[in-house]
Amino acid sequence: MTKVLAINGSYRDNGVTDQTVEVMIQAVGAKTETILLREHPIAFCLNCRDCTQQPGDTPGECVQQDGMRALIHRIEPADCYLLASPTNFGSATALFKRFMERLIVYAYWPWEMNAPQLRKANAPKKKAVLISSCAAPGILGRWIYGVHKQLDMTAQTIGAHTVDTLFTGLIAKQSQPILTEPVKAKARALAEKLINQSTPRHGKGGVAPSKTR
Repeated sequence: MTKVLAINGSYRDNGVTDQTVEVMIQAVGAKTETILLREHPIAFCLNCRDCTQQPGDTPGECVQQDGMRALIHRIEPADCYLLASPTNFGSATALFKRFMERLIVYAYWPWEMNAPQLRKANAPKKKAVLISSCAAPGILGRWIYGVHKQLDMTAQTIGAHTVDTLFTGLIAKQSQPILTEPVKAKARALAEKLINQSTPRHGKGGVAPSKTR
């Protein structure tokens, strides 16, 4: 049974990002779970690097007792990911970037080393689809803004390879934008691609989508 985890860094209920993630979740035909970062208390990283001193390929233990620890326990068992953030000021939302910084637990970086090593660098790669949106045309926004790179870096950090990206553009012309049918069709196609390229680690087959938060 393939386990799909969506991590959504949007601030807005039922905005373009929420709608896109929901369409993809309904299309995957697997066990799904959604993390809405806006619903979880995540503190800023302290840059103490205590979590990076512990060797091994499993995430280090953060000294902070907040919502991030529970999220790490939900990230680890997933087989593939939907990583989503709209574009704000040319980059991922502050909400998503705060989450990104706390992923330092996925690095091994003892004080005697000049640079960190990703704990999942040699692990079998999971798969991820990246999701974003912007006011500019989608193809332009993907290449001139930093969101795609940030989402891809997140995928690499947690041990996943990006198989494709959905970057929806021209979304700022309505106060309550609604996904067009072509965008929905592409979202469904990418969801199927994600599942097809993901190898289940816990048996075969799928179940009807279920959404938990």
